Amino acid sequence: MNGETLTDGWKNEAVKDALDLCLACKGCKGDCPVNVDMATYKAEFLAHYYQGRLRPRYAYSMGWIYWWARLAAHLPRVANFFSQTPVLRAVAKWIGGIDRRRQMPRFASQTFQAWFWSRPARNEGKTEVLLWVDTFNNHFHPETCRAAVEVLEAAGYRVRIPAVSLCCGRPLYDFGMLDTAKRLLRDILTALRPEIQAGMSIVGLEPSCMAVFRDELGNLFPDDEDAKRLRDQAFLLSEFLNRRAPGYQPPILHRQALVHGHCHHKSIMGMDDELALLKKMGLDIETPEPGCCGMAGSFGFERGQHCDVSLACGERALLPAVRQAPAETLIIANGFSCQQQIEQTTHRKPMHLAEVLQMGLHAASDAARTLNSASLTHRGATDEKQKSL
Repeated sequence: MNGETLTDGWKNEAVKDALDLCLACKGCKGDCPVNVDMATYKAEFLAHYYQGRLRPRYAYSMGWIYWWARLAAHLPRVANFFSQTPVLRAVAKWIGGIDRRRQMPRFASQTFQAWFWSRPARNEGKTEVLLWVDTFNNHFHPETCRAAVEVLEAAGYRVRIPAVSLCCGRPLYDFGMLDTAKRLLRDILTALRPEIQAGMSIVGLEPSCMAVFRDELGNLFPDDEDAKRLRDQAFLLSEFLNRRAPGYQPPILHRQALVHGHCHHKSIMGMDDELALLKKMGLDIETPEPGCCGMAGSFGFERGQHCDVSLACGERALLPAVRQAPAETLIIANGFSCQQQIEQTTHRKPMHLAEVLQMGLHAASDAARTLNSASLTHRGATDEKQKSL
């Protein structure tokens, strides 16, 4: 900007320092009038900067979370013992470059994939949709995926999931591990080619993963026709139900709700479908001042200044709004990183849209059972009265 010539090319320390506090939230891509995409610039720069060099420890502990999580799935109790026991977790945080102020998420005792493959098929003969099983919900929050299955099946769809374990590579982009990310995307295009070419809708729950299909996939495979098809066939749950499910009516749930949108959700997909669906449910929704929650993927877990900036971002608007919300208000946040930021700093348990829709289904079912029970009781009382007469 000063008109000076930068030296050292891709190894320039000044450029690296300038990009170091970029959250890769893609807010600039959605908000900037000329759609400057600093997140992509950062990923490309880091790919060159670290070529032939070791990255920080957290790049390997969190950038490779797909493989670490698959390993932990074999012995989740052992993994949780090392990550949750006070002394051992301090050592694990140091090794992984994780800030001491952060809690390490617990691995689920059973992955969503294991649960899904153990159940019988439902809605045979109905229209099929492919539920994208992301690393975070599969290994840490399988209840979110189970809720999505219930919601989609209640809407009349037969739910399928990929036959093999796949990952979009989202955490890899933040650290510039683009070659590895590209290999994972190529695996997806190969494994899902039949479904992609058949035009099947692919429904995702983690906004950052769907943003990969809608953004990074096209950057890395600009001339691949299946990549273009996948981009056009990938939807968030709210997008699919609001746009692609003819006649779908969500369950009614009269509650107050505070809604936070993931940065990639807002910048790449937009929040219109999410908010429209929640309003159709009858929820009275409030959205805090727009902005990043601060966790920004793994950024807020990284020790030192990154964690400081993460907490400061969250305290701008989101976290005070969550703390001030009444206890009965639903806190809705779809992104895993957003959920972690809220849960670790406010002690509120945020819900995914899929869980809110599931709650609505259960409320409607409970109301129907109560009404039916009351009707049977009334009928029985009437019969007894007639007998006595």
